[in-house]
Amino acid sequence: MRKVIYTIGFLLCLPLLGHAQQGGLVHVKVLDEQVKKNGREVDVRFTLDLTDVKLGGQESLRLHPVVVAKEGQKELVLSPVVVDGKIRSRVHEREKALKGISATDGAYTVVRRRNGKPQQVEYTATLPYEPWMAQSRLVLRQQVTGCLECAGKELATEESPVRNTFLQLFRPQYSTAFVQPEKETVKVRDEVRVARLQFRQDSRKIDPKFKNNEAELATVTGSIEAVKTNSDLKITGIYITGYASPEGTVEYNLKLSKDRADALAAYAQKNTRLDALLWHVTGAGEDWEGLREEVKKHPKLLRIDDVLKIIDECEGDQDLCEQRIRDLVPPDIYQRLLNEMYGPLRRNEYRIEYNVRNFNLEEAKKQLQARPDLLSVEEIYSVADSYGKGTAGYNDAMLIAARTYPSNAAAVVNGAYVKMEQGDVKGAVTLLEGCKVKEDAVVLNALGVAYARDKQYDKARFTLESALKAGSTEARTNLEQLAGVVADL
Repeated sequence: MRKVIYTIGFLLCLPLLGHAQQGGLVHVKVLDEQVKKNGREVDVRFTLDLTDVKLGGQESLRLHPVVVAKEGQKELVLSPVVVDGKIRSRVHEREKALKGISATDGAYTVVRRRNGKPQQVEYTATLPYEPWMAQSRLVLRQQVTGCLECAGKELATEESPVRNTFLQLFRPQYSTAFVQPEKETVKVRDEVRVARLQFRQDSRKIDPKFKNNEAELATVTGSIEAVKTNSDLKITGIYITGYASPEGTVEYNLKLSKDRADALAAYAQKNTRLDALLWHVTGAGEDWEGLREEVKKHPKLLRIDDVLKIIDECEGDQDLCEQRIRDLVPPDIYQRLLNEMYGPLRRNEYRIEYNVRNFNLEEAKKQLQARPDLLSVEEIYSVADSYGKGTAGYNDAMLIAARTYPSNAAAVVNGAYVKMEQGDVKGAVTLLEGCKVKEDAVVLNALGVAYARDKQYDKARFTLESALKAGSTEARTNLEQLAGVVADL
């Protein structure tokens, strides 16, 4: 496992002060300090310089290294270093010899202070790592006792912070480079709508006065005219597809759907005066997928599971499938299908396809608020750049691009990075999860990073591994960064 070394920022030669029995000062220097995190352990190492320490013969100095949590709720007291004056040293030795125990039991080491002479103690300890140790600090807690030690009295206790420097966790540097969008040479856009016209029994002819047809036809011609009269747009094709319900035979419904789509095309062409070559008509026949969706909207339909099973198994003779539905008992089942669920299937879907002209910067700024879908991602980015990276205008433009083009990997990924920079990691996850090309390597890499920053580490690892397999060069680096984070948990 990779070793990460953290250095506790002791103030070199910082005196740690305590009051000696005789009113003097105890001067302890801390040198060559180091804290090394190795996997699930923390190695602590430093040197205590006692050269300037003066102890009376009866005095004993205890130096406890203590790891203290950032807010102080937890602490870990390490074994103390005991420094004895000449007489106190003999007392402790005699206690040990006579009783087998001494006041110095449990100490890291016991040394006799020889005043005026250089003296150092090397201190090393290995601690089991716990998450609270992140951003913990190290202090020395010192206790000076004198001749009253035998009575259990403590003359002086003082805690000396060795700066508020923390044991830092691994700080990941995830690779989240800007993704350059592909240039859109010709901006092709389309609008897909549905026309639900009412026809008289077995008729293919459109009657504008029949039921709600007048309003429906006005919507169709109005939507086409809106594109036709927009000088920024040029219609390149209108595609109409007719659909029928399963009522009747497959052959009959295929012809019926085509004829009724032709009728709509003829009416719309006449009223919009568009070139006949722009119109393309298809009859799709019976819409069994649509029927399934309609049935699911009616959960209280009797024997709904049987109905759905027939639909799902209908891969061959659709006329036979319809007959199986007709034969379901009670007959109310088919009657409800006929009255409530077949109607919405009889429709014409029409798609208006058109090209969009290119816009200069000022035009693009206006379109960004009114019709961002008419701009290319590149044009939106030119607007963003005009405001300057990190500004509100820049961020808004980048996020508009991401929302407008959920199928554009570059737009979604760059928008997600903006969300992360704003501190909205969950927003970035939502944006990336909604991407329509989320199997793209760059999308997977960004989603893996977003999961990691949202502390969903298992999802992050799986997604980054998928990104690596899909060809993301950044994913390998990000997996390494993730491993560093997980090692500190």
